[in-house]
Amino acid sequence: MSKVIIAEKPSVAKNIAEALKIKTRKDGYFQGEGYYITWAFGHLLQLYDAKDYDESMKGWRFEKFPFIPQEFKYKIKSDGVNRSAEDKGAKKQIGIIKSLIEMPDVDGVISATDFDREGQVIADELFGYLKVNKPIYRLLLNEWTPDEVKKGMESLKDNKEMEPLQDAGIGRQWSDWIIGINLTSVSTLKYNFEKNKTINIGRVLLPTLKIIYDRDKEIENFQATTYYKLTSTFKTEKKDEFDGLYYENDSEKFEDKSALDKLLPLLEGSCAKVVDKQTEKKKEYPPYLFNLSNLQGYITSKYKGWTSDKVLKVAQALYEKKFTTYPRTASVVLDESLADKARKVLNVIKVGLPYEKDIKFVKLKRVFDSSKVESHSAITPTYIKPNGLSQDEGVVYTAIKNRFIMQFMPVAEFEESKITLKAESEEVSGEFIAKGKVQLVEGFRVVEKIETKDTILPMVEVGEKVDIAQNKIGMVTKKPPKNHSEKTLLRVMETCGKGLEDKENSEEMMKSILSGFSIGTPSTRAETMKKLKDIGYIRTKGKSLICTDLGRTIVEIFPVPELLDLEYTGRLESTLSDIEKGKFKKVDFMKLIIDFTKEAVEKIKKDTGALSKFKVEIPKDVESLGNCPACGNPVIEGEKGFGCSNWKSGCKFTIWKDDRYISSFGKQVSKEMVQLLLKNGKAGFRNLKSKKGNTFSAYFKYIRNEETGYYNWELEFI
Repeated sequence: MSKVIIAEKPSVAKNIAEALKIKTRKDGYFQGEGYYITWAFGHLLQLYDAKDYDESMKGWRFEKFPFIPQEFKYKIKSDGVNRSAEDKGAKKQIGIIKSLIEMPDVDGVISATDFDREGQVIADELFGYLKVNKPIYRLLLNEWTPDEVKKGMESLKDNKEMEPLQDAGIGRQWSDWIIGINLTSVSTLKYNFEKNKTINIGRVLLPTLKIIYDRDKEIENFQATTYYKLTSTFKTEKKDEFDGLYYENDSEKFEDKSALDKLLPLLEGSCAKVVDKQTEKKKEYPPYLFNLSNLQGYITSKYKGWTSDKVLKVAQALYEKKFTTYPRTASVVLDESLADKARKVLNVIKVGLPYEKDIKFVKLKRVFDSSKVESHSAITPTYIKPNGLSQDEGVVYTAIKNRFIMQFMPVAEFEESKITLKAESEEVSGEFIAKGKVQLVEGFRVVEKIETKDTILPMVEVGEKVDIAQNKIGMVTKKPPKNHSEKTLLRVMETCGKGLEDKENSEEMMKSILSGFSIGTPSTRAETMKKLKDIGYIRTKGKSLICTDLGRTIVEIFPVPELLDLEYTGRLESTLSDIEKGKFKKVDFMKLIIDFTKEAVEKIKKDTGALSKFKVEIPKDVESLGNCPACGNPVIEGEKGFGCSNWKSGCKFTIWKDDRYISSFGKQVSKEMVQLLLKNGKAGFRNLKSKKGNTFSAYFKYIRNEETGYYNWELEFI
């Protein structure tokens, strides 16, 4: 009997075939003793569109939303160019997979897609669509080398054991469909800023946009502050020079320059005495192994023209060519069970390196720690040495290889010195401090020739006198924060904005990543950034990411604050992570998403916050009676009433000429009354008649009802 193996891509199917020594290739599959090895092209299926469930959903109308299918269905994915047609290649491949599974000699199916949420769903949605009733097994691998494929085939899992992973993948897929379809449709109908412009709303899209928006606003609102500092240059007997910074009350910052000006004549041509010298030996450990976000940040910040999306594509290609391990990982350490494999890899890739003798395999806790591995271990090279790499592949492979080698090199060691000096003039009450480093052991830094920019201090001893050769007062203006780059944005997304952007190699960073509390996943963050650019919410300027006017408008007017909130989105991502670990039920998650979407749709429908963004130009022969209190556009006179010229965008401000409430007091709405109302917020009347026939005077106010969005009259007695 035979089994059908389904890989995620043709290149992976080829790797499996080579490992199993199967060479016969046919149309859409490999065939050998005991196996048919076929493949998908990523997702061959997609979820139904709304119109597939209901023909009337072709035309978007407010009353049709929220739209929640009773049951989610799948269809063959659409053609990339003609969205209304099926993808012919996908249809053909599904037919091949179906025919192979149905062959009489086949007694089981092996899912060999990537070992992650998306990979699980790619295969499982096929099994559901084809109604497969033969036993299904799961091949779980972190790399596609022959050794690992053979080992994995000997320890297949029952696919039923993967239900939590499937639930997390399906939950992500369905929830993004519900939120995306409903909120994008209703927002596009509501906020018609540009004709035929879709207003894309997404669970990960908006909080990512908000991160960039917040940084832009922080830069705009930044208040520059200035302070002054005094630096003196000291010269030893041996004519060695070094600089020291002047401190008073433990601070080197002086708001008043005149305080430092007074010191200059006291220091000129004077001496100082070394009153303290502290020297400490310190160790510097290599940065952790790469996870995907760190790799993307490293490459995009070091090389021009690289984006996170490009780094992911190149890393994926290296993985599929068997040169590196699975790239879509959040972990920066290795599982302890991988020690022997890492030793084998190290022994292969270190050969011929100029520092080969310094590379020693040690099972360090800093490298091997199962408690800090989230699903997949960090990215490393495999034992297969590459050849024929493209230039881009060479950049990414070298970075991964070097980071791996660094872990098994000596730590860098340096001596850190702090020299304290006192001026000989007693009127100079403060002290000077000079700091510097001397590198003792280059260690892992030799791998990437990391040069030190640290100051090197001369040898001086406590009690030694030195000349003050020069004094300089410098003005320091505090600079605003920098715009986000892809590297810093990835860091904020990875830790859900916990202020750990500068702590890449910290325990805090690792704990934050392991919690699953993040914006998106390693595999979706690059795609999110690309989509934000493609739909026009952000733009790039060099390596900086900046909000466009449209992106700013979306953040400022969108009436569902949860979708802009990092905490809320982080909790959703963490819940998906809990589903994957079997700690939370998919059904409960979907109820949460459906309830949220229903509420969000209603908020958008009732929203008036964006009305002011629409500016209406009225014809020259039409008189403006004043500005609309809801949106600021001109209020004009019509046949039956006075209304906002922005009515097409949904502004409901209208005062009818035959208003029953006003006429019940024996008065009529006039143009003059409307002008007064718009100017002063109220219009006064005398000789009003009550129901009892009494006369009185009062102001009329026209107040918006927040529940309905309509306006009602209120009286204020004079």
